[in-house]
Formats: sequence, C-alpha cells, structure tokens
Amino acid sequence: MFAEDQLQRDPSLGVLARRIPGLHIGGKTALAWRGLAHNVAFRETLSLWGSRNVRLPPWFSERFACRYTSRGLFDDPLEPGFALSSLPESPGGVAVSEPERGLLEMLSEVGLRQEIEEARSIMEMTSFLRPEIMIALLRGCRQIKTLRLCIQWSNELGLPWAEQALDAVSNRLGKSRWVKQLPDGQTLILKAP
Repeated sequence: MFAEDQLQRDPSLGVLARRIPGLHIGGKTALAWRGLAHNVAFRETLSLWGSRNVRLPPWFSERFACRYTSRGLFDDPLEPGFALSSLPESPGGVAVSEPERGLLEMLSEVGLRQEIEEARSIMEMTSFLRPEIMIALLRGCRQIKTLRLCIQWSNELGLPWAEQALDAVSNRLGKSRWVKQLPDGQTLILKAP
C-alpha cells in the first residue's frame, strides 16, 4: 500500500481469509449480504467467524468496524465449509454463510450482540430456507439456546420447514422450558417444544 492509499474491504478480507483458518462472513452480516436485512445500519459492523481464536490485525480492525467470533457453534462431523460459499457477484471471494448457517449464527448471538426483536424480524423472512441444509445444521448445532430459539420461532412464525426441524432435534431440546438471564438484562424464556 502506498501513502494516501485507502484499504478496500473485500481485498482486505481476502488477505485475512488466507491467514485465519475458517474465516468467513457470518451471522447478521451474511444474511444482509444475501438480501435478508431488517434494519439498514448507519455503519455496518462486519460479523466475522473463524475456527481459531485469533486477534484481528490492527490494520484491519482500525479501518473496518467488525467483530470476530471463534465460538464452535457446530460439531466437528459437519464438514468444513458446509453451507459456506462466495457471493455470486464475487466468485472466488471470501466465504459467506449461506442463509441457513447465517440464521443459526445470528441466533447464537441473541442477547449478546444481537437484539431479540431484530433477530425475530429477520427470521420472519426465511420461509425459503432449504430444509435439508437447515436440518443438517440443526443436527450439528452445539448450542441449546440457538436450537430452542430456532425451533420456537419457526413454529410461531409458521415457517414451512419448522415441523421438519423440530422432528430432527426434538430429542435434544428437553421437556421443560428454558429460562436465561441475558447479558443485556433481558430474560429469555423458551417454552418446551
């Protein structure tokens, strides 16, 4: 980079993706980039996911609003790169979560970095999700909060894939309601399926 040059987001993400294993655009950012956004952010905060706990280099984080998550949301049997692909307009670009994976990544952040109401509003737009991909991801999902949120909201919203999703993971959900005090002060109550 020469003096006075400005770093561009996408090439910079490409450099990071070569250095950080499993780096991809995930969660709410992935959903927005794939056309599922509820609110337009004044300044987008990139939701980056990876498979290793690393610090983003200052040359990137000082120029681009972002947050990085290395939380293992899915079991290892889920093949690497499952439900990840580059966007059609940038073939060979950085991997972006497909809508099914992005939805679960976003739900995992509810109460932490993601507002409940906005997450539910975005989920209302997911009637087109591919049931076979959604079920594979739900079966591999480690986080009970994410599973319960996905199952409860998909049923309440009448999403076409809701019943198949419940059948796929009902044995992991338990028989009692799930209550959790979230770091943002709200209480999340998820009824028994």
